[in-house]
Amino acid sequence: MAIAYSSIRVELREVSLANKPSAMISLSAKGTVPVLQLENLVIDESLDVMDWALQQSDPDKWMRAEFQAKQQQLIVENDTQFKFWLDRYKYWDRYPEQSQYYYRTQAQQFLQQLEAMLNKNGFIFCRQITRADIAIFPFIRQFAFVDKPWFDEAPYPNLQRWLTDLLSSPLFVQVMDKLPSWKEGDCPVFFPDI
Repeated sequence: MAIAYSSIRVELREVSLANKPSAMISLSAKGTVPVLQLENLVIDESLDVMDWALQQSDPDKWMRAEFQAKQQQLIVENDTQFKFWLDRYKYWDRYPEQSQYYYRTQAQQFLQQLEAMLNKNGFIFCRQITRADIAIFPFIRQFAFVDKPWFDEAPYPNLQRWLTDLLSSPLFVQVMDKLPSWKEGDCPVFFPDI
């Protein structure tokens, strides 16, 4: 989303994680996505890709200097504490130490924090999208779709509205086009040309 928002033209290569191309592994031994290959640099962390894109162009000020430290703190909390519980909630059969309900309850502490922030501002830190909204959104999306009927009835009206707004945003819709898996020798596909 940050690359599209920043109007950066990139070559896209959709990969199947079950059949990772050797070209991808040679760029990043981690074997995870995303991987952004620049002329003299490889970036293989989502937040780092986002930050790189926003450093190129940030027309609506997603970086918001006045919230930078708070954004970073919340993103770290999301990426560590919330993701820990999200993984257990989503894949609870892999973590039989507790019930799925227990894991969901633990994750809800972060949801309650977001609900309060969204009640105050509309978006997480202010009345406009910031870096934190876009960094946290995919994780909340994952959480919501583990049990969408439950999430839709949960006491989080602001979080539900926020998620719905981001899911239906032209930016999200634009970047969610599915491409066939890339194979060596395929013709390049460029974003935003698709």
